[in-house]
Amino acid sequence: MSIFKKMSPGRFITLGFTAVILLGALLLLLPISQKQGVDISIIDALFTSTSAVCVTGLITVDTADSYTAFGQAVIALLIQIGGLGVASVGVGFILLAGKRITFKERVLVKEALNLDSMSGIVKLVRAVLLMTLFFESIGVVLSYIVFSQRFSPLKALGVSVFHSIASFNNAGFDVLGSFKSLTEYENNLLLNITTAVLIIFGGLGFFVIKEIIHKKNFKKFSLHSKIVITMSTFLIVVGTLLLKLTENISWLGAFFFSVSARTAGFATYNVGEFTSAGLFLIGILMFIGASPGSTGGGIKTTTVFTLARSAYSTATNKHCVAFKRKIPNETVHKAFMLILLAGTLVCFDTFLICIIQPEFTFIQIFFEVISAFGTVGLSTGITPDLTLFSKIIIIITMFIGRLGPLTMASIWTFKPKSNVCYSEESVTIG
Repeated sequence: MSIFKKMSPGRFITLGFTAVILLGALLLLLPISQKQGVDISIIDALFTSTSAVCVTGLITVDTADSYTAFGQAVIALLIQIGGLGVASVGVGFILLAGKRITFKERVLVKEALNLDSMSGIVKLVRAVLLMTLFFESIGVVLSYIVFSQRFSPLKALGVSVFHSIASFNNAGFDVLGSFKSLTEYENNLLLNITTAVLIIFGGLGFFVIKEIIHKKNFKKFSLHSKIVITMSTFLIVVGTLLLKLTENISWLGAFFFSVSARTAGFATYNVGEFTSAGLFLIGILMFIGASPGSTGGGIKTTTVFTLARSAYSTATNKHCVAFKRKIPNETVHKAFMLILLAGTLVCFDTFLICIIQPEFTFIQIFFEVISAFGTVGLSTGITPDLTLFSKIIIIITMFIGRLGPLTMASIWTFKPKSNVCYSEESVTIG
């Protein structure tokens, strides 16, 4: 127990996610989880469990065709735990048991939700659980209206619950079969809008949703919330316009992909038939991802905004300012560090898989790796054909993408910064 008490928050969270993934893989390997005649390998079970906990959606075996109702329930539970975060779920159970939240547990939630302070941690966790229940319940009701037209009442309810959980937690899993995702519902307005709204709110972050509910006025929001809302709106609008320009799809389809590409991974059209321009655009959206403290991945909207404002302030020789507030230099440095680590990881993994499986094109592999890092789940169709080593690479990429490159880096170097420094000397840049 003393080892766990001394463990840094980053290491504890990493260990927690690892434990849930391994337990999930073991459950998916049970005969009760697999349909008759289906033999799922250890690597495929591990891949599915990692994809679920990391709320990604990439699959090597189809969820509906390979897993029983029990197996699908396990996947849904893994998605829920992964979306909320292991620390938040743990604290939630402690609250339900009526026990006191310790300082260590508050620190874990702070790190898991990327918060700046521990003020109001317990209230926020309660709000997170209530918000999740509210949005997913609404999603179940609206999705049921659509799925009940195709399935029996009980089956429609199960599909609706699974779909709502996957949508709000930005995980592109579906139980419709044959790797089709939502392609059969490309023109269904209700399902498209319901799914998109769940994805958007799940990707905003719980802190931002809480401010929207309580403060209501944009001018009263914190700088973080203003940046998240502004960037999310900008990316959805620009993404919709550019996807409509590059692809032969409807406006509804362009809007849906613009939303889904930012970490959800649902598809209403066959991504494998998209042009290189469309795939490149979706790749950018996947790399950016959702917002801090949300159920989504990627480098986050706030990171991109900070980098853009920093570049502008450097070019104009001004302070890095947004909405009449100065962005701290430490935040700018963190943003640059994050994009450097993320870019390096994506390039390195793409290079490795290009060597391992030269039968795939560069854009197919690059798209797959970015989808894994951004915990998106969109694919050009190569996921089931990945070799053992390629699957391991994608598993590691999904894991790092969910926890964040900075968190993964910090687990090895959790030491206070030294006050000793060397003399300064300039370096020519550019």
